[in-house]
Amino acid sequence: MLRLALLLSFALPPWAMAAEGLTVTRVVPAGTVLNAGDIRPLASDDPDAFHEMRNVVGQEARVALYPGRPILARHLGSPTLIERNQIVQLVYQSGGLQILAEGRALGRAGAGELIRIMNVASRQTVSGLVQADGTIVVGWSE
Repeated sequence: MLRLALLLSFALPPWAMAAEGLTVTRVVPAGTVLNAGDIRPLASDDPDAFHEMRNVVGQEARVALYPGRPILARHLGSPTLIERNQIVQLVYQSGGLQILAEGRALGRAGAGELIRIMNVASRQTVSGLVQADGTIVVGWSE
């Protein structure tokens, strides 16, 4: 049995022996939204590596990605909706009360991500959740 396993290890390509992950086909700079042509399989046993293309396509690279290295969860995020220093609309809702204000983004973020914002009128810094339409909801309760 050991002899058969040894023979099979030489007969199979290296990628067949390890779990399949994903890597890029070319150097992808940070800030690039990935498409199906940018991705290919890679032998990787890293538990943080992506294994399904549907989880990667449409995501934005948060760091530069290199061929031959697995794509990890911390390398990708939602496509950026809010850029640093962008003027955004802040929304606070509580019951029937809704307050709108202008804020200046202190970082970059995509839909569903937390971002720090400076309220332009009061100069107070708050955190909020980026919505798909680019507004920032502040003072929410989970």
